Amino acid sequence: MTALQPSESPTRLALRRLWQNKFAVASLFFLVFMVALCVFGPLFSAYTERDTDLNYRAQAPTAQHWMGTDGLGRDIATRILTGGRISLAVGFVTTLVALFFGISYGAISGLAGGRVDALMMRIVDVLYAFPLMIFVIILTMLLDKNEVLLHLSKTVNFDARILLLFIAIGAVEWLTMARIVRGQIQSLMKQDFVTCAKANGASWGHIMLRHLLPNILGPVIVYSSLTVPSVMILEATLSFLGLGVQPPYASWGSLILDGANSMETYPWLLVFPAIFFSFTLLALNFFGDGLRDALDPKSR
Repeated sequence: MTALQPSESPTRLALRRLWQNKFAVASLFFLVFMVALCVFGPLFSAYTERDTDLNYRAQAPTAQHWMGTDGLGRDIATRILTGGRISLAVGFVTTLVALFFGISYGAISGLAGGRVDALMMRIVDVLYAFPLMIFVIILTMLLDKNEVLLHLSKTVNFDARILLLFIAIGAVEWLTMARIVRGQIQSLMKQDFVTCAKANGASWGHIMLRHLLPNILGPVIVYSSLTVPSVMILEATLSFLGLGVQPPYASWGSLILDGANSMETYPWLLVFPAIFFSFTLLALNFFGDGLRDALDPKSR
């Protein structure tokens, strides 16, 4: 008799399918490399993002400055790497904030059902109806006048607008996540294993932690991987409009704004930040698509 082969777990099957997707794997390695480069690269640079050298103002790429300098003589390569810290932090941290609020709100709405669910979803619909960009701009301007944050930024020498970006963008990015979680919860509540758990006297907290949350993990991870690039684009848009990171700090969005204002005279000021930003977004999207295919083979 032929011995039965042990079946692979869903997690192992998903990892194997992800590993077989060469574009997704290459994108993952590129993202790890980019994060490591932005975090540790400036530590080995001979310059900082604030170092100015009026003798090398607006210089094209040279052996001393690989990506050239801006109008104040600041090294573009160093500013791109330090700006990447902010752009990547906004993307990942804001996504975590959106996950927390989206999962909490969607789970409560899905479990409550009835009028509570209807009321909570109507609130989401109202927030959806409000233009996203205008909402973020208004929230950013209101928070920017907060005296506590302004005092904190002066005390610790930290730009309060970076914290405002986390709050403002995270306050609107949770809406879609809440709808996804709510739909998944309502679908799972009709499954037999949840009915059995309720019949055995399991508490709602036990059902949520042991039965519902593990089963919505796949869609949550996939949506999260696709939220990071959209958040980075939103941050870049705000910085491009002058509502994001302010000098002397920089993000990829603000660097692209500086380059766009002088692209005809000093094209390297736009080309290099745009390359870093574009390739990072491309890698995030490739990895998100690969993760979606790995966790949901039916989507192939």
